[in-house]
Amino acid sequence: MNVERELPSDEAHQLIELTAEIADKELAPRAAEFEEHDRFPRDAFTTLGAAGLLTLPFAEEYGGGGQPYTVYLQVLEEVAIRWAAVAVGISVHTLSCHPLVTFGTESQQAELLPGMLGGDQLGAYCLSETHAGSDPAAMRAFAAATDDGWLARGAKAWITHGGKADFYTTFLRTSDDRRRGISCFHVAADAPGLAAGVPERKMGLRSSTTATMNFDDVPIPADRVIGRPGQGLPIALSALDAGRLGIAAIAVGLAQAALDHAVDYARERETFDRPIIDHQGIGFLLADMSAATEAARATYLAAARRKDAGLPYSRQASIAKLVATDTAMRVTTDAVQVLGGAGYVRDHPVERYMREAKLTQIFEGTNQIQRLVISRDLARSAT
Repeated sequence: MNVERELPSDEAHQLIELTAEIADKELAPRAAEFEEHDRFPRDAFTTLGAAGLLTLPFAEEYGGGGQPYTVYLQVLEEVAIRWAAVAVGISVHTLSCHPLVTFGTESQQAELLPGMLGGDQLGAYCLSETHAGSDPAAMRAFAAATDDGWLARGAKAWITHGGKADFYTTFLRTSDDRRRGISCFHVAADAPGLAAGVPERKMGLRSSTTATMNFDDVPIPADRVIGRPGQGLPIALSALDAGRLGIAAIAVGLAQAALDHAVDYARERETFDRPIIDHQGIGFLLADMSAATEAARATYLAAARRKDAGLPYSRQASIAKLVATDTAMRVTTDAVQVLGGAGYVRDHPVERYMREAKLTQIFEGTNQIQRLVISRDLARSAT
């Protein structure tokens, strides 16, 4: 692996080196076993949190790392090259912290952020429902106002870290208004009535626990509403813009890992008395894989630079997510092809990379939704 990183400072270079060191020592040696046996690596997040790698893009005043998004995403990619499920966990934790950091009151931030950004806690993001995945405005799980807060009932589906998180950033319906009737809440993992369902049996990213979270008259204190009541949908969409960049970086990490493995194999495997990389059919395929991976990396970095500059970046985030995840699917599939029969068995990791890449095209908004976001933005820009 020889990735040329776009880093603005010596501190950022040291951060990448630290990430690679930890990932090589603590993550890569365990990834295959944990994926094989559906084991959630909670201790890996403790290690990353102690190193300050769970909260890099948040301001230092809140306890974050104060790093530009361009740096954070490249750290995420470095982790994904070794273990995509852990990188997804970092991205989801970042997503779950975003609403409070961006829309919370000073008193909420003072009380909650030290724990959330201190490295010990792990968050989850409860938006989707079984009938309202790509259409969050159709959610039915609700919170009814009480004398001292809210009472939540319903179920949130496909929750990464479901049953493992320390807090749940949760979106619930608080009125019948389709778009202005959703509110955002901070829910503690030990809240009475909150319980995780049986973890999903997934095709890939199996060490990343995914479960339905059931809210059975869960009491939520009045001061745990993030933003204004009814502001939940804009908060959710704002967080998803940032989260899509995280998924883009993870997808590029998967593509890079598959490319690296395929190149190594093609240098060693011989047919007709020479390495298969010297055969044009394989060499050109690897060249296309390399070009696609670098182009996807450039795309997510371009979107991240807009975010760092305070410019609108929603369309660019969707483009990055679309391009990077489609690239990951194509590159991992081609890596299996380069290895031939060896690529289809578990002796090599490329079959796992291909299974993992598929999910990147689905979560944080399917790639069909990304095309919808992009086309609608283009339509608005033309008027």
